[in-house]
Amino acid sequence: MAAKKQAAKARRAATGAGPYVQRVVEDSELRDNVRVAFENAKSAYGRLTNGKPAAKVLDDKKLHKDMRQAAEALRDAGAALREGPKKQKKRRRGFGKLILLGIIGAGLAVALSEGLRNKVLDALFGAEEEFDYTSTTSPAPAPAGETVGSST
Repeated sequence: MAAKKQAAKARRAATGAGPYVQRVVEDSELRDNVRVAFENAKSAYGRLTNGKPAAKVLDDKKLHKDMRQAAEALRDAGAALREGPKKQKKRRRGFGKLILLGIIGAGLAVALSEGLRNKVLDALFGAEEEFDYTSTTSPAPAPAGETVGSST
């Protein structure tokens, strides 16, 4: 009976740890904090157990630095875990997509519609002037016996 209770307790603990495990897997900053804390704690432990007298260990500046960094990293990791999984920010791209779609639509309309293209060009560069050419010279006289426009 005790084994069943322990199994149920372990199952509940594993189920409850799911969000934390997911957070550790997804959050690189949290993993870095845990790694830094572990490395600094390991370094501090090594300095404590190197056989120096207790008075020298207490005055060791590097030991103090390692302990402080380990504590800060653990504090940051604990705070991150208490916050729970970070919710990814929803990116609102609706307005940007609308503007992009409008620009593409306008470009296609100008490219495919000759009337619209002419209006845009007239608006940008001014209206095109109609040019009627009238000759100031008289046409050359036709040779005798031939009429203008007839071919043989």
